[in-house]
Order: sequence, then C-alpha cells, then structure tokens
Amino acid sequence: MSKLPAFDKTQVLSVGIGQMVAWASSTYLPAVLATPMAGDFGVPASRVFAAFSGALILMALAGPLVGRLIDRHGGRYVLCAANLMLAGGLVVLAGATASAVMFLGWALIGLAMALGLYDAAFAALVRQHGLAARAPITGITLIGGFASTLGWPLTTFLVAQWDWRVACLVWAAANLLVALPLNYYFIPALPPVPEERRPEAVRPQDGPAANGEGRRDFVLLALFGAATAFVTSAMAAHLPGLLLSAGVAASTTLLAAAMLGPSQVLARLGEFIAAHKFRVNPLLTARVATALHPLAGLSLLGATGVPAVALAFAVLHGAGNGLITIAKGTLPLYLFGARGYGVRQGKLAVAQRAMQALAPFLFSLVLEQGGAMAGLALTVGVSLLALAALFGLCAGRR
Repeated sequence: MSKLPAFDKTQVLSVGIGQMVAWASSTYLPAVLATPMAGDFGVPASRVFAAFSGALILMALAGPLVGRLIDRHGGRYVLCAANLMLAGGLVVLAGATASAVMFLGWALIGLAMALGLYDAAFAALVRQHGLAARAPITGITLIGGFASTLGWPLTTFLVAQWDWRVACLVWAAANLLVALPLNYYFIPALPPVPEERRPEAVRPQDGPAANGEGRRDFVLLALFGAATAFVTSAMAAHLPGLLLSAGVAASTTLLAAAMLGPSQVLARLGEFIAAHKFRVNPLLTARVATALHPLAGLSLLGATGVPAVALAFAVLHGAGNGLITIAKGTLPLYLFGARGYGVRQGKLAVAQRAMQALAPFLFSLVLEQGGAMAGLALTVGVSLLALAALFGLCAGRR
C-alpha cells in the first residue's frame, strides 16, 4: 500500500481545513441566513436566493480565467485572494442596509468561490503534484466534507445567540485567521510556467483533447458534470420537502437529512483507501457513484413512505454525491493529463454552476406540478443520463 509523504499529509489536512471554512462561509450560508436576512431587508427569501444564484453564475463565468492563472502561476496566491475576498464579501453583507448592497456582497462571494473552492484547490494540487494529485484531491474532499456538519450548526448557533450579521463577521474572521494562513503556508509558491509550455501553446498534435475522441470525451464529461450538478443542487435544496411529499414522517425526514454529511465522508474515506490499496480506476468509481442515486430513487419510488427506504435513499444519495465530487476532480486528470488542468476544470465548471443555480427553482416547479414521484423520476432520469455519458467515454480505447 503506497503512502503519502509526511508533508503531503500535512498539506492535505491544512488545505482541507481551508476548504471546510471556505465552503461553510459561502455555499452553506443561504440555507440558514436567507430567512433572517430577508426579514431584515423586508424582502422575500427568494430575493436572497436570487442573489446567491447570481453569485453562482459569476463563479461559473470566472472559472476558466481562475484555472488559467493557477496553471501558469500555481495556487497559493489565488486561494489566498479567495479568503480575502470571502472576508470582504461577508463584511459587506454584515454592513448592508439595503438589498442592493446585499447583492454586491453576494457578488463578491461568488467571485471568491471561483477563486477558492474545490475547482481551484484541485487545480492548485495538480499544478504542484501533476498526475500524483489524485490522493491529495481525495484527501481534501474528505476533510472538506465536514463543511455542512460544522457550518450549519455553528451558523445556526450564531444567529440564535446574536444575529445573522454577527454570523457573517465570524466567518469573515475565520477566513482571515484560519483559512488564509493555511493556504499561504501549505500551498507552495511555484515558478511561472514558461510561455511555450502553457496550455494555450499546445499544438493540435500535442494533447489528447485535440483529437476527435478527446473532444468527444470533453463534451461527455461536461454532460456528466452538468447532470450530476443538477441532481446534487436539487437534493440539497429540496430533500426534506421531497421526503415529506413522499409520505415520510417528519422525524424520519430529519434523520435522513442528518445522514447526508456522514454518508459523503464515509464514501470518500472508502475511495481514499481503495485508490491507495487497490489502485481503483477513477472512471469505475465515477460510474458506481453515479449509479447510486438512480438505485436509491427507484427504491423510494417503489416503497414511498417506508422509513427504512427513506433512510437508505439519503445514505445512497449522500455516498454517491461524495464520490462524484472526487470524480469531478480526478476524471479530467485521468482522461487528459495534468497540462492545462486548471483551464479545463474552469470550462467544465461553467455548465455545472449554471445547473447548480437553476436546479432549486426548476425542481420546485416539478414538485409543485407533479409531486414527489415526478421529482424523483426527474432526478433518476438525469442521473441515468450522466451515467450514460460516463459509459460513452473513450478512455479505455485511448
């Protein structure tokens, strides 16, 4: 069994903690802050979610540029800039007195998310480790998976004890005092890539993405990413409501929702061990992960209202979602190599973030019109589309 060097273990732990802080202080905030924030501004909660959707769109648009910067210069200063911008956006939110200023705060947070969440962290690790980055990528997602476990309870506590503005200021401080030093000290400064070795200088005959199979694989990978992002975002926003609509008791629904985080972390731990001990092909892992939501959804469709099936649905969906996060980082590395990884990740993320922004609204319409069964059928069908895209990849023939 291969082992990571001691420094790499320290780096994985440190960058993973930085990711946990970054996710908890950005993506996981609206679920807790939307209602009190909207009440303070005298607007519906949907206005806050609209601002957050705008942040996700900005994140998607900035992705390719961020990836190009990391490919050229490494990830230290990009991820440090993310922590500074996250802190700035949170301070703007905390001081906002009108909803227009709230939109500005979320816009800053959206740009910071492009600079500092998983896509940027993965690109930084690939820029440093090259093809050996799979293990560090898995490691930081293992630690970052605790973001909701830490973030939601802590943010809820801060809001209950003080208010949502104090919660924003505490998370701003966490970015400055915890995540920023960790990213600075444990992501090394790397020399710039010479101009002739930059991704944009690659000639058509130099890279796998340039031939027909490579372009086809890129499109299929983008389809996989967008489809799974839709399902993940829809479930993140509507899982409790979906289960209640399916006839599951409220107590079971709460338990099922609480099992999502641990399921993700345990699945990532299993992938981490399997990747080291058995050298499991990342494409196989991605296919298994993508198949878990359809399996869970079909089970729930066949036995709505049964508590054990509802819990199994949450566990299988959580495990699949945890593994898919790793797959989105490792599959481009496996298929196309390390060169130009950051730019490629940024381009792949555009469709993913668009689906992430649209999914909660679109899925709510499906639930309103067709109920839980229609919602489940939709997510099962979209997941099967993602699975078909994975089986269409040409990696085994190249």
